Amino acid sequence: MTVYKPFKEGKVREVYDLGDSLIITATDRISAFDVILKNKVENKGRILTQMSRFWFDFTKDILPNHMLSTDTADMPEFFRTDYYKGRSMKCRKLEMLPIECIVRGYITGSGWASYQKTGKVCGITLPAGLKESEKLPEPIYTPSTKAELGEHDENVSYEETVSLLEKLYPGKGETYASALRDCTVALYKKCAEYALSRGIIIADTKFEFGLDENGNVILGDEMLTPDSSRFWPLEGYEAGKSQPSYDKQFVRDWLKANPESDYLLPDDVIEKTVAKYKEAYQLLTGKEFTA
Repeated sequence: MTVYKPFKEGKVREVYDLGDSLIITATDRISAFDVILKNKVENKGRILTQMSRFWFDFTKDILPNHMLSTDTADMPEFFRTDYYKGRSMKCRKLEMLPIECIVRGYITGSGWASYQKTGKVCGITLPAGLKESEKLPEPIYTPSTKAELGEHDENVSYEETVSLLEKLYPGKGETYASALRDCTVALYKKCAEYALSRGIIIADTKFEFGLDENGNVILGDEMLTPDSSRFWPLEGYEAGKSQPSYDKQFVRDWLKANPESDYLLPDDVIEKTVAKYKEAYQLLTGKEFTA
């Protein structure tokens, strides 16, 4: 049996090269404030992978994506174990574009902090008088450059993405930059409308795209998980305050309140986090999560 080792590891995921395709495995690691915590969150990787699978299927009419299969029977023997089951996705190989495509439908987080100071978010002027967590008149596209592990991403303007992509792909900068922007907003609008009908507000999210062998833009990475998005419950939503969320907020709040923790979380914080991820999965897909 061929043994595979990841050729690339992120904070949460491991990527294996099969030659003609990749396998992306979501581990149960959890990160906050750009640090990998000492705890594992049981089944987190499976929830993220199954959620991405749901959204990739849901949006393939807008744009093709890199998913080939989440069934380990379609993978080499090495991956046909309980560990890889449910958390691994076989994917097309893409030449990934170095832009994090962020879209914001509501004003919150760093965007809210920036708006309070300047009336702008990532250089985009917004209407006066917005409240915290308020829905924006139209979603805004606020890309950033993709940083290496341990570095922080840097916000850039749309025009800067054109220049960056033009340097990499002479004559194609505007074509690719506009495709990323337009696909990001179209994907967000379709998914946010659906999620709202299921009781979840998608406040913001990020997508990553790559090029196939023919230079076509393809959706890659993960899609609309609690790790890449801000999900709020529709029930109880009210602009003018911060919102409870279906993501790592329990973890972030606890770490802020316990600076001496050395990034080791108590079990109850882990359990609450898993419960939130499962609840989001169930609401969005209409199915109960089973490992």
